[in-house]
Amino acid sequence: MPVFLWEGTTRKDELKKGEMEAIDEVAIRGLLRRQGYKSIEVRNKPKDLMEYLPFLQGRVKEKSIVVFCRIFSTMINAGLPLIQCLDLLAQQEENKVFAKILRAIKEDIEGGTSLTDALKKYPKVFDDLFVNLIAAGEAGGMLDIILGRLSDYLEKAMKLKKRVKGAMTYPAAVLFISFGVVALLLLKVIPVFQKMFEGMGGQLPGPTMMLIAASEFAQSYFFIIILILVVIYIAFNRFYKTEKGRWLLDSLSLKAPVFGPLLKKVAVAKFSRTLSTMMSSGVPILEGLSIVSRTSGNKVIEDALLKTRQSISEGRTIAEPLAETGIFPSMVVQMIAVGEATGALDTMLTKIADFYDDEVDTAVDAMTALLEPVMMVFLGGIVGGMIIAMYLPIFKLASVVG
Repeated sequence: MPVFLWEGTTRKDELKKGEMEAIDEVAIRGLLRRQGYKSIEVRNKPKDLMEYLPFLQGRVKEKSIVVFCRIFSTMINAGLPLIQCLDLLAQQEENKVFAKILRAIKEDIEGGTSLTDALKKYPKVFDDLFVNLIAAGEAGGMLDIILGRLSDYLEKAMKLKKRVKGAMTYPAAVLFISFGVVALLLLKVIPVFQKMFEGMGGQLPGPTMMLIAASEFAQSYFFIIILILVVIYIAFNRFYKTEKGRWLLDSLSLKAPVFGPLLKKVAVAKFSRTLSTMMSSGVPILEGLSIVSRTSGNKVIEDALLKTRQSISEGRTIAEPLAETGIFPSMVVQMIAVGEATGALDTMLTKIADFYDDEVDTAVDAMTALLEPVMMVFLGGIVGGMIIAMYLPIFKLASVVG
């Protein structure tokens, strides 16, 4: 429904303002008169500029969805009607994009659409996992329980992602700083030394001549170098979006010396947590594996899970095909086999996820401890080497004078 801005005076002649959703202006005037307002003015709320410029629109953060699930679960458990819950959540939501989505979902439900079908219209906000769990909650009459499980799952997934991002931030920052320092030296500092060396005369050392040549090249072709880097970045992204490119790069990332083991542990933790949440919520295992594969974030792991799903549909257990993939550790496979045998697979998957969450913490700490000295040596080697090359002629001159 459209949103209107209104102004009116109370019986005590106090001016009040606000905004309200309604079918038209007549409905708002009638409602305000019944509430005792007079001298009422109503106008359409002007549209936000961001509605016309999608790239300026904010995105819905994971934290907003976690809070939404937690409060929504509490409201449903307290017995509030679904539409009233969504209306209250939309009113208190600070993110304008998410508030608009919640109002649209409320209107769809008022029109007779189920909550699951309403959520499906926003796949960028509510993924397959979210929608399927809500569908299971609606079908089983335990929507509040499912929302509580979803909020727990999303909180832990968000923490796991934050740990991995934190581990990647340090080397990325050092590389960025290294690039900036090298560019500054080549473009601004070395030309000053070059002019000084030209006035001195004589033959310059080899490293200094190489550094001056690199500086001249960078000054002459700086914008071409930037353009080449942009082209490489675009080409890399396009290659990664292809089936073959994604499989190749994801396979290499799992085999990387330092990051590979960490990514495998993250994948196992995410797989276990997601499948456990879905199974405990009543989602069939075949459907759960299909969704888990699509949300894995790695093409190699996605293919392995789809092969496992195919094997299970042919009558095999889940542990056997997982072992054949060669991706999941033997301990994980054995614990899943025990969970299948005892009929407590969802509980066992939760224990695996908790264990690998701790393993990820340990791996991130170890990787950070290893990378810090390596990156410092890398940065110091590049910058220190350039500085030594610049001062070699001065050292040579000093020895000659001596």
